[in-house]
Amino acid sequence: MSDSTLAADNAAARKPALGIFERFLTLWVALCIIAGIALGQVVPAVFHAIGDATLAQVNLPVAVLVWLMIVPMLLKIDPGALREVGQHWRGIASTVGVNWLIKPFSMALLAWVFIAHLFRPWLPPDQINSYTAGLILLAAAPCTAMVFVWSNLVDGEPHFTLSQVALNDTIMVFAFAPIVGLLLGLSSISVPWNTLFLSVVLYIVVPVIAAQLWRRALLSQGGAAELGRVLSKLAPLSLCALLLTLVLLFGLQGEQIMRQPIVIALLAVPIVIQVYFNAGLAYWLNRRLGVDWCVAGPSALIGASNFFELAVATAIALFGFQSGAALATVVGVLVEVPVMLSVVHIVRRSRGWYEAANSMLPHPK
Repeated sequence: MSDSTLAADNAAARKPALGIFERFLTLWVALCIIAGIALGQVVPAVFHAIGDATLAQVNLPVAVLVWLMIVPMLLKIDPGALREVGQHWRGIASTVGVNWLIKPFSMALLAWVFIAHLFRPWLPPDQINSYTAGLILLAAAPCTAMVFVWSNLVDGEPHFTLSQVALNDTIMVFAFAPIVGLLLGLSSISVPWNTLFLSVVLYIVVPVIAAQLWRRALLSQGGAAELGRVLSKLAPLSLCALLLTLVLLFGLQGEQIMRQPIVIALLAVPIVIQVYFNAGLAYWLNRRLGVDWCVAGPSALIGASNFFELAVATAIALFGFQSGAALATVVGVLVEVPVMLSVVHIVRRSRGWYEAANSMLPHPK
């Protein structure tokens, strides 16, 4: 492939995906949250049926929506460029440090401060320890599939994002149980390996293969122009899938929200603080290390988001479906998308500041 074709290919991949929709994304998110809660009350049977469509605790309708969200992002990835991801080692080091050395332990501290002490008078006393356990489970597993959505929204470097997700998945296999066991004081953690394996296959392996086969076919048919045309057509579909996921998630948990609004709100406090703290820390570390903004953005978002499917499944396996731990992980699901979208907004708005400051720093090779 010629240099001019590669340049056109990269330009097509870098084209903003949302266009005019992005300006009103906050409004769409708010409307989808309201619609989800309302529909969950009006037609609960429909959402119960959707919620029951699971395999190894992985909800299959949500998996389909995730596919619709991430395949357009994965189409942008040139496998040949993955060889150059080593130049982003500072961004990788920052993300790994935040994900595995900071996030689980900072969440344990936040849970101790807010759940075990400050909010104790307003929470069921027999569930305090269970809530804390759920929050720790949530923080101990970094996000996988949704990271591609966040990275795309900040025009992140797609090859860095894919490499970082693959590395996190590998580390998670070995580190998740020991970290959770250490923080919860449990000698033996029953990790739902089937959930972990199925999630990685469904959210990473299969869509990556499908997207690369599709990308190869598009490039062979019409080159970079054809790839760009398809990406521009898929962009609204990706956004619609994101918004429909919000409706589905809030519809599935609408009864919980209406039944325990105070508990839900209190559990959300440490989760929200944890997201902003870890995103800010990763963003700052990347800036201090002279990392390009297109890497620092997804690094901050990967450092803040959570693998809620694994957290929910582990909470149910360890403590039961009706436990406070399971509820705490579900609150993480509810908080994830709106809060992460606000982090996306902050990262995008701060690009000028980041790049201006970053240009004055030395960039060691």
